[in-house]
Amino acid sequence: MNQPLQGVRRKLPTYLVVVPFAVVLAFPFYWMLVTMFKEDLDLYNAENVPYVFNPLQWRFWESATTKHVEFLFEDTQYPNWIVNTAIVGIVVVAITLLFALPAGYALARLSGSWGQTAGIGIFLVYLIPPTLLFLPLSPVIARLGLQNSLLALILVYPSFTIPFATWLLMGFFKTIPQELEDAALVDGCSRIQALLRIVFPVSLPGILTVVIFAFSLCVNEFIYAFTFISSTENRTISSGVPNELIRGDVFFWQSLMAATLIPSIVLALLYNSFLDRFIKGFTGGAFR
Repeated sequence: MNQPLQGVRRKLPTYLVVVPFAVVLAFPFYWMLVTMFKEDLDLYNAENVPYVFNPLQWRFWESATTKHVEFLFEDTQYPNWIVNTAIVGIVVVAITLLFALPAGYALARLSGSWGQTAGIGIFLVYLIPPTLLFLPLSPVIARLGLQNSLLALILVYPSFTIPFATWLLMGFFKTIPQELEDAALVDGCSRIQALLRIVFPVSLPGILTVVIFAFSLCVNEFIYAFTFISSTENRTISSGVPNELIRGDVFFWQSLMAATLIPSIVLALLYNSFLDRFIKGFTGGAFR
């Protein structure tokens, strides 16, 4: 049998599964992209096909408009929301690594079943829904005088990023042989030097996984951002977009689509840039 034909037959089942799956996942992005460039009348005209710009005008430049994207950047606080989200995400990621790295390593090296039990307990803390935690946290933020401040989010977000990061890093640290550290100690390294020179470089896929996940959690979080931030200029993307682009019964659909598509593309590029390391870090703790 022809060799190229055999290769196609072997890959055909893979394509039959992957292609429909990719189409379904990409469709929301395509929908947002098409909607953000549409005119207002296009959204309310039932004769228009919703998946294209205009069924009578197939050329993009004749039926598309950028005024809704311009409205988003010129007439709203969207640029400030992006900056606020980036500040909160970067600071929270730094705090998360500061606490999760030593905690995950200590639990991974804890002998007996205590380490596994403690790791499960920490992960269970992550599973507590924010809708329950924001009630006791609200008076704490009020007494500290952090209402309507990004410091409130920076203080609260590690409450769910640190447990998850600790649990993830604990599983990854367990895959690193103890002999590597013992060899470093024999060669004259201290425990801290062994961590910095041996353990952490080997653990880079897991650390990158924690960075990506922690930043994504900060970008997507809504309850705390909505509860603790009240002024428009101090909001993050997750709370600013629905609060400022939905005014009563008026929905700025095109601007809403643009506001959600832009950070989605950034996160998608971030995931794709470190895809191999991300998969290795996320699944590393599953094989021991």
